[in-house]
Amino acid sequence: MTTESLSERDKKHLWHPLTQHKLHPQMLAIAKAKGAVLYDEHGKEYIDGIASWYTCMYGHCNDYILEKVHQQMQRLDQVVFSGFTHEPAVRLSEELIKILPANQEKLFFSDNGSTAVEIGIKMALQYHFNKGEKRQIMLAFEDGFHGDTFGAMSVSSLSVYNGPFEDFFIAVERIPVPTKENITDILKQLSSRLQQNNIAGFIYEPLVQGAAAMKMHDAEGLDQILRLLKRHEVLCVADEVMTGFGKTGKHFASDHLTTKPDIICLSKALTAGLMPMAITSCTQDVYDAFYSDDMAKGLFHGHTYTANPLACTAALAGLELLLSEEIQNNIQRIIVSHQRFNEEIKNHPKIENTRQCGTIYALNLNVKMERYGNLRDKLMGHFMENGVFLRPLGNTIYILTPYVISDGQLQKIYDTIKSALDAL
Repeated sequence: MTTESLSERDKKHLWHPLTQHKLHPQMLAIAKAKGAVLYDEHGKEYIDGIASWYTCMYGHCNDYILEKVHQQMQRLDQVVFSGFTHEPAVRLSEELIKILPANQEKLFFSDNGSTAVEIGIKMALQYHFNKGEKRQIMLAFEDGFHGDTFGAMSVSSLSVYNGPFEDFFIAVERIPVPTKENITDILKQLSSRLQQNNIAGFIYEPLVQGAAAMKMHDAEGLDQILRLLKRHEVLCVADEVMTGFGKTGKHFASDHLTTKPDIICLSKALTAGLMPMAITSCTQDVYDAFYSDDMAKGLFHGHTYTANPLACTAALAGLELLLSEEIQNNIQRIIVSHQRFNEEIKNHPKIENTRQCGTIYALNLNVKMERYGNLRDKLMGHFMENGVFLRPLGNTIYILTPYVISDGQLQKIYDTIKSALDAL
């Protein structure tokens, strides 16, 4: 048996995401996790302040979810979803449709957030193609991020991710996120632009742009944009991969809006962090544009593990927990706790601004730093040394914890942020 640590063994063969290995050769080995806590290979504990990229919202290794998936493993592990169906997928469709915005009718399964977006884009483009309309341009927000596959990269605008690939993208035009100051200008320019009738769809992160450092915009301005686009038959694609399943205080960020999307992209917390899976939902109208005697009008997109029975079972168990009184009370508890922390911290001299949407809390430091620069790494190091896993986005510190986090664990996150501010 090798005496090398996991971190040392890791270096031999593994290539990690969002990592320049020459600058960051050392990976922290996590041996286990439970609730809101990660444990490294030496037994040190870290409060998971970002729910492992917004996935484990009901806590790591949740006993209820584990038991449900264990039971399913005894019956059906995997089966092709082309030509077959199964109970977990059917039940998930029935339960998820109940809480999605009321205009959603059909669900298309895939593997992750990027592919959920990829499918949403393909739906929007092919919808108009199937109707005989030449609409080949997607509209997107500035500073949006929608994933790493080519369509998803195309509609994203964070160049740190896109640089070498931009010559290969689909056609995309961008508008600013709405504010009270710019909404009139956005609507005026958009009204003029829409006269060309060549925009197929508009993809947007409703209310919170995650990778843009939790940049937030208000529902009223977004509603006005969506209403205008719908009048011109532009399909509205809500990327709720990050915002879905309770994080904004409602089941979905789209629930804060009166104008509902035509297509919704879901992943991350969908399966409670246990297994990879994604869903792209759509209206009956979108589905009907693909429903034809012509085989070529179908949506020819498929993944080997589409609607995996175990992942569907995890998602069903997660939905049960989301709708439970306990989790709904926890969501409200976290919202109030963040509000109290904000009152305490918002006037700190090292803070430029703060913002909150549901359980998502973010603050900007009035210190310039690169997204993946040395000062940002030093800040992250401070959090980890103090047993808190937070992953700053440049000069933005954000909190998005599992819903099962305790008040004491929340307080430790707050205290560690305060000590980091004092150390700057």
